[in-house]
Amino acid sequence: MASTNRMMNINSKYLPLGLAGLAVAACVTTGGRPTLKNAPAHHTAHGFRNIYADAGHRGFGSVLRWQLGLAPRETPPIPPGEVPAFVPPVQAPDLALIRHPDPDKIQVTWIGHSSFLIQVQGLNILTDPVFSSWISPVPFFGPKRRSPPGIRFEDLPPIDAVLISHDHFDHLDKPTIKRLGPRPRYFVPLGMRSWLSRLGIVCISELDWWQTSFIGEVLFHCTPAQHFSGRGPFSFNRTLWCGWVIEARPGKVYFAGDTGYSPHFKAIGGRLGPIRLSLLPIGAYRPRGIMQAMHMDPADALRAHRDLGSAQSIGMHWGTFKQTDEPLAEPPLYLRKVVYEASLDPGIFLVIKIGQTLTFAGK
Repeated sequence: MASTNRMMNINSKYLPLGLAGLAVAACVTTGGRPTLKNAPAHHTAHGFRNIYADAGHRGFGSVLRWQLGLAPRETPPIPPGEVPAFVPPVQAPDLALIRHPDPDKIQVTWIGHSSFLIQVQGLNILTDPVFSSWISPVPFFGPKRRSPPGIRFEDLPPIDAVLISHDHFDHLDKPTIKRLGPRPRYFVPLGMRSWLSRLGIVCISELDWWQTSFIGEVLFHCTPAQHFSGRGPFSFNRTLWCGWVIEARPGKVYFAGDTGYSPHFKAIGGRLGPIRLSLLPIGAYRPRGIMQAMHMDPADALRAHRDLGSAQSIGMHWGTFKQTDEPLAEPPLYLRKVVYEASLDPGIFLVIKIGQTLTFAGK
């Protein structure tokens, strides 16, 4: 595995200018918060906000009406009679391939929801790892796992890096982080370092949007997203949310995290493209009146794919937890529909099975 000794924290805006003047950090690096007077538009006095839409703040009344089944009726994108009963989309992992990846290719294995094992250039990278059976503050409460993890935790290769997009329970799982322990380097958005430090995590790159850190020759760019944060009633938007672009020799991999559709995708494609492979959410999208600003549906995901200029994409954030109104089996059918209606090759936007490993040639 690549050494974790060479790690820097830089602003990707200045990458074309070379590495002169960049500060070399030890194990903990942070982008830091500028003074509010000079802060970027997504900073506030007490946390962070979205630039393009107000995601997450839909009002108690509208959320309560939805939970009571009183939300306005919406026409489903797929007629209910055409959506089959949900069967967990799983297959046995190819452990031989996972243990011996080609370092000159991009290899991804879907663990479930937003959790992937990405293997590239000698690194084993986890995104938003969740191995727990429940996603809530307490066990046996809240959304329960409907599909098993695609890889048993015990079968994971040694993990070099963990990418966290934000602090919601279906993306930041305390039991999983405790099991991973301090060995990997954790890449997180602003405000999350203290949470990890309390668990004994010491190797942390805490970054703002458009800042970059690296392990060896592999760069990790923190990118904008449109979402919100908070693990309790008093922590709303206190920490940042983000996506990540992994820049390696075989090509760039974009992990969107959790996000609604907005112009930030064009900004990422224009600034960090071309993208070889994008991991884009396609689930947890109904009712649209509540979810649209914070969660993409497959039509939004296809727009994001095109904005990014991505060569190929994989759908995620579906088939693992029942969080919203659409049937668990609907997102892949909806994605297939919008790709067909756009007269595009189905191979540009893939739906894979949990546990499945795919390898992508470089560039």
